[in-house]
Amino acid sequence: MAEQMMAADGRPLKASLNRALRRQKIRALALIAPLLLFILISFVMPIADMLFRSVENEIVENTLPRTVVALQDWDATSGEAPDEPVFNALYTDMALAVEYKSHTRLGSRLNYETTGISSLFRKSGRRISRFDTDAYTDAFTAADPAYADPIQWSAWMDDDALRAKLPLTASAYDGWEKMIVEAEGDVPTEEQPWDFVYTALYNDGVNGAELPIAVDVSQIEPVSIRAQFSDVDDDWLDPDVWQTIKTYSPTYTNGYFLNSVDLMKGAEGVEQRPENERIYIVLFIRTMIMSMSIMGMCVLLGYPIAWLLANLKDRTANLLMILVLLPFWTSLLVRTSAWKVLLQQQGVINDTLVWIGIVADDNRLELINNQTGTIIAMTHILLPFMILPLYSVMKTIPPSYLRAAKSLGATDWTAFWRVYFPQSVPGIGAGCILVFILSIGYYITPELVGGTKGVFISNRIAYHISSSLNWGLAAALGTILLTIVMVLYWVYDKIVGIDNVKLGG
Repeated sequence: MAEQMMAADGRPLKASLNRALRRQKIRALALIAPLLLFILISFVMPIADMLFRSVENEIVENTLPRTVVALQDWDATSGEAPDEPVFNALYTDMALAVEYKSHTRLGSRLNYETTGISSLFRKSGRRISRFDTDAYTDAFTAADPAYADPIQWSAWMDDDALRAKLPLTASAYDGWEKMIVEAEGDVPTEEQPWDFVYTALYNDGVNGAELPIAVDVSQIEPVSIRAQFSDVDDDWLDPDVWQTIKTYSPTYTNGYFLNSVDLMKGAEGVEQRPENERIYIVLFIRTMIMSMSIMGMCVLLGYPIAWLLANLKDRTANLLMILVLLPFWTSLLVRTSAWKVLLQQQGVINDTLVWIGIVADDNRLELINNQTGTIIAMTHILLPFMILPLYSVMKTIPPSYLRAAKSLGATDWTAFWRVYFPQSVPGIGAGCILVFILSIGYYITPELVGGTKGVFISNRIAYHISSSLNWGLAAALGTILLTIVMVLYWVYDKIVGIDNVKLGG
């Protein structure tokens, strides 16, 4: 058997080498740990949060837990609103939600799906405390004073066997007890339960449950909660409202993604939105086409400028480079506003064309509030991002290559196309990626000069984040946009090869 080689410290050489490699890896990891942490916090976590928001839908189940359970047996295709038990559950949930002030947030969430639900929930929240259910409270407390004793109620609700007999009452009392502590800051054993708890107790009695103290519930005049909700607003009898609540009751939903591609969840499954509401597919297609148009314009304008800068003397090239970088020293808002002055029908460009005689005064060009204005303004803004990568790559191409090609009989065009251009392709690729990715995310410039026909999908994302506050839809749109970019990036890598993209060197 061969003798094992030993290190200077007496350990086996292989183990010593492995230990040294581990130390090097730990040292390298420690050096890049701050960068990894920065990427995790500023990039990975926001994207993960966006992905979660695009499917998260806990607000319905958290705000209306009893209603969601009661709706499971309701047939959405019946064309009728649910029966009394569902409205009884809604009464309990709404009474609690009003105290937590969560009913307005729920209304806003459901209003994204069906217009008018937000006002319905706000109106009901104002009226819920005036519902005529105190007759149940009076009847039970009159039958036995124990029903008005908070301590006795607490003892009843601590009895598991009794809770099992009174499921509606136990659920209502638990919600009330939690609300009294969290929202009101009171002590449950010092407060008589509210009317909705006695309403639940009455319903348990009607269902045949054995009450803690016997009361003949058949002698109590029933109150229709369904009718009282209908008195608040007739929309509570609209099955579409209940269909929306039931459809979006799960904790997670694909509804935001369906809305992002002009679809919706109906009673019978996924269906297309009405034609006048289909906007997102058009915006996605427009964003891709206009971004590629801007990218192409930047290539056409930026390539000769970069070639000129790369082949001039350094002193002259540096002076011209200042002009290329000059836009970076000016506010984006100022540059976009300047384009509004230039492009409008009574602006500088149209006035000049009319003065020259190219355009008639009564037939001025429409260069703003459309796609043309967006492409012109964004090409100007993003042009430096095309010129800089091209220039850095062209600067590394030796001029002797062209001279050698010409000396071998090539024409100027052949020498450029066969020798110079292929070497500049990595710069074109880098510039195209930069310009394309930046352009699809722009929303300030399209908002100011694009009007209704020149805006991008990013404008709708910004709208839902800042104005409509529909963050779930904004997250879904952002996720789809990110996916499209990644797919295009993959296609580009397969066709061109990402290894061929260079910023110089």
